[in-house]
Amino acid sequence: MRILIVEDEPKMASYLQKGLTEASFTVDIAADGRDGLFLALHEDFDLIVLDVMLPELDGREVLKRLRAEKQTPVLLLTARDTVEDKVAGLELGADDYLAKPFAYAELLARIRTLMRRAPHVARDILQVGDLEIDLIRRRTRRGSTRIDLTAQEFALLQLLAERQGEVLTRTFVTSQIWDMNFDSDTNVVDVAVRRLRAKIDTAFDNKLLHTVRGMGYVLEDRS
Repeated sequence: MRILIVEDEPKMASYLQKGLTEASFTVDIAADGRDGLFLALHEDFDLIVLDVMLPELDGREVLKRLRAEKQTPVLLLTARDTVEDKVAGLELGADDYLAKPFAYAELLARIRTLMRRAPHVARDILQVGDLEIDLIRRRTRRGSTRIDLTAQEFALLQLLAERQGEVLTRTFVTSQIWDMNFDSDTNVVDVAVRRLRAKIDTAFDNKLLHTVRGMGYVLEDRS
């Protein structure tokens, strides 16, 4: 899931980016309202964390202009916590409102709640470079070459493809594919990734499944 943080305070922006990246989100930063609005309108984000007090354009103006074109979920951050401020933000189209200072755990919980509420467009075909994953027929191809996968390999590939470009930790992968928490020293994920890589990458020049040392794995076209 991709999140845009529009925050002009560098320490706060860095703190949020680090925490959300560790929670397996892809995070972009904008330091003022004008840049934030440009990114929000021209890129696809699953959620926007928007500070109210911003240079260039304040957060409410950013939200107002955004809502004229897109319905991306927005969590407003503000130093003011009056009922009037909260109502004003919500009436402009904010999906939630969080007053500073806040606990990171509360921010993360609110983000996850908003993500669960947001409608997601179902797709029958996932595409990464020349790799095509047919979710209905449960078939995989690279170009004209059909690739046969086990049920577990297909589930792993689907997870990686649905979050292409995001680095997925071993702990996250095990919780999604095996629905349990393995000991952090286990190599079950490494073995599964190695088998999947042998099928989707080994015979092809353009490698799609990459290891990010110390973090996990990412599926993306780097050509």
